[in-house]
Amino acid sequence: MRRQFTSHAISVVAFAAIAFVPALAADNSAIKDKAAVCSGCHGENGISQTENIPSLAGQPDQFIQWQLVFFRAGSRKNDQMQPIAEEITNEDIRNFGAYFSQMTPPKGAEDNDPDLSKKGAQVAIGRRCASCHTDSFAGTKAVARLAGQREEYLVKALHDYKAGTRVGGGVAAMADVAYHMSDEEITAVSHYLAYFK
Repeated sequence: MRRQFTSHAISVVAFAAIAFVPALAADNSAIKDKAAVCSGCHGENGISQTENIPSLAGQPDQFIQWQLVFFRAGSRKNDQMQPIAEEITNEDIRNFGAYFSQMTPPKGAEDNDPDLSKKGAQVAIGRRCASCHTDSFAGTKAVARLAGQREEYLVKALHDYKAGTRVGGGVAAMADVAYHMSDEEITAVSHYLAYFK
């Protein structure tokens, strides 16, 4: 527990060094070239086509920056992201945040199970998801966009929060919310958010 707190504290200090510096209007082609490595997993135009890999398009700028800092500091674990994040600079982090946040987010497809979405909407209301993620579930500042995100990724993220294996901004709130959710609630709310329009 102490190690996790220390790791989180280091991440916060590291992020403070880059957090509220406006993203520079760097050469867009240079950013695009650097971001090309991201598209291998996160998809062309930031829309993932790969299971358990999130879409980045339309995620809030600060949210992307925070997650990259957590990966770079090692407080958020992922075998694929760790080596990539270790190589990026503070300027890269600011530029990636600005770059992906300006992309058109994925749109929810036609809902193939509206009854499950109805249950998921009730879970979202009961768990007060909109109080942080906004009424449109588009996220804001350092809070993730959920609308249109890959369904199985949302399920995985909620299970990771529930198990205490995922840390990051808002971890206390998310861990508390997810801990009290049943598997059925996680499935329903993930479906609802993935198809939310």
